[in-house]
Amino acid sequence: MKLYKNLVNAVALTLQEIFTKNRYADKALEKLFKQNAQWGSRDRRFVAEAVYDITRHFRLYADLAETKNNFWFITAVWLVVKNNEIPDWQEFRHVNANYILSRKEKLKNNLPVYQSYPDWLWELGTKELGAEIWTREAVAMNEQAPVFLRANTLKTSAEKLVEELKKQNIECELISDNALKLMKRENVFQNKLFKEGWFEVQDYGSQQISEFLNPSANDVVIDACAGAGGKTLHLAALMKNKGKMVSMDVEAWKLDELKKRAKRAGAFNIETRVIEETTVKSFYNKADKLLLDVPCSGLGVIKRNPDAKWKLSLEVIERTKHIQQSILSDYSTMLKVDGNMVYSTCSILPSENQEQVNTFLSSHKNFELLKEKTIFPSAGADGFYMALMKRVN
Repeated sequence: MKLYKNLVNAVALTLQEIFTKNRYADKALEKLFKQNAQWGSRDRRFVAEAVYDITRHFRLYADLAETKNNFWFITAVWLVVKNNEIPDWQEFRHVNANYILSRKEKLKNNLPVYQSYPDWLWELGTKELGAEIWTREAVAMNEQAPVFLRANTLKTSAEKLVEELKKQNIECELISDNALKLMKRENVFQNKLFKEGWFEVQDYGSQQISEFLNPSANDVVIDACAGAGGKTLHLAALMKNKGKMVSMDVEAWKLDELKKRAKRAGAFNIETRVIEETTVKSFYNKADKLLLDVPCSGLGVIKRNPDAKWKLSLEVIERTKHIQQSILSDYSTMLKVDGNMVYSTCSILPSENQEQVNTFLSSHKNFELLKEKTIFPSAGADGFYMALMKRVN
């Protein structure tokens, strides 16, 4: 495609926001697009794809550019690697495509650089998963994430949704009872069917967590780390708007967003609670089903949040693991005897997953593990872990 200097400049400036001002990529792009509302979809797509791809492979491109802070030159390296003809611009006067491609070839065996991960993270992944599995997953996490939808069965069926989207020339594949995968990336948030609550944008792996909990229509279900409520809405649909769905979070603004989403989805069995000092105690022994989708490293969703691997640290992961264990111990008291609880993360590290469950079970003999499941990014969706436990007394 023909390159325009203002778009290439936008890519470089957005990378600067991400890597020097520590902004998240999606927020930096959101700000950029608001400032350039006149841009068409093609311009936005070019900028977004460039920013995400360079962020994903930043270590490689920075190494090839021999700089970490000349974002124009790093963007030029990306253009070379993607086989774009380099324009005769002043900013690109020192670009040597043959030199760049030759160096790239020599780096193929240096996996942490070539696949663009910090050394500490490559070592941690190798230690926890083994070299073969970690390398496979590291490569998979550098792929662009597909767009998955969840048909909202409170308003439609998956088959009907596929049919209606097809009328709009949006092709999708039905991959489970209610999960759809778009054949081509689309901005569906402005779609009429989305605004009417027919579907949510939700990763297929994430959808499997609510199904793993398997709530019944008249259960009291607590989603104790609800956030903006993607899993809450799924649980409400699985409950057919019956029973009682309690969504908790420490952030009130996230629950406010959930209320808006619930109204759009037609989910009316949801009650929200901001977690304060006595909230968990007030629900002691109340839940038939309990979901603990705990804070985690987010390694499983790097496809969608590629800048996360540059913002993470060993210290952050260690602090997060303490929070995970604390939530498991404290929040599990809300579950009734004979009730079921799911502990889940969007991480693929055993230290955040199986090891946390084992530690909990060793000190809580009134719980037993029923089953567990790991979804790896190489399977096509994001990476998740889930463990189903039962309170036996």
